[in-house]
Amino acid sequence: MRIFEPGLCSVTFRSMPTQVVIELAAANGIKAIEWGGDIHVPPGDLDNARDVAARTAKAGLTVSSYGSYIFAPDFAPDDVTATLDTAKALGTSHIRIWPGSRKRPSVDYAPEERRAATDALATLARRADDYGMTIGLEYHPNSLTDTLPSSLQLLQDLPMPNLYFYWQPAPGLPLDDALAEISALGSRICHLHVFAWLSDASRLPLRERADYWRACVDALPASAWTKPAYAMLEFVKGDNVGQFSEDVAVLSEILAGS
Repeated sequence: MRIFEPGLCSVTFRSMPTQVVIELAAANGIKAIEWGGDIHVPPGDLDNARDVAARTAKAGLTVSSYGSYIFAPDFAPDDVTATLDTAKALGTSHIRIWPGSRKRPSVDYAPEERRAATDALATLARRADDYGMTIGLEYHPNSLTDTLPSSLQLLQDLPMPNLYFYWQPAPGLPLDDALAEISALGSRICHLHVFAWLSDASRLPLRERADYWRACVDALPASAWTKPAYAMLEFVKGDNVGQFSEDVAVLSEILAGS
């Protein structure tokens, strides 16, 4: 079984100030935060990024990654520079990227459009490598990682040594399908985004999907990823702080193999 430590995606509590997110994470045994580029750490605001980095470290936490909102191929060179510089200011060497245009399913792409997106992702990986950074592709509905065949095509077309995949189940994904995805992509999986959603996107306490997640974590094969790996809580039922505390405790049990 691969070793993952508990983490938190800051988008779980978008409405909270960064300091509140930091204190909440530290108080509940979270080890690292993926800071999102939408609210808490906007790209290009380097003073803010340095301040968030300092306060995160002061609380004894790591910045696991920078959750960017770059959608390949829909970005400008300046967007990439701002994102890379912000990640550097945050003190992380890993950036999350969205494969494909925003909210567009993989089946909608003509071959030439898919090639353009793949070429853009390769460009991003090379730019990140210039900074000594890795990138992870968001694994998400309505993107180029919304089905296993599409994800495997990316895996084949992007053999970049600094490019990896996040993994999370589509809401309501049967366990057998989740295990098939993990088996096929596991050698390139960097981090996990953890939540408990039904197929209609309604949320559950993580405890109600503990066996599901335990099976997924147990099934993950060895990966080329050599940095610390985090299973990051992303959204909780009702955006509730008490539910978050309960979910962290459940996640910690799962990661400990208990």
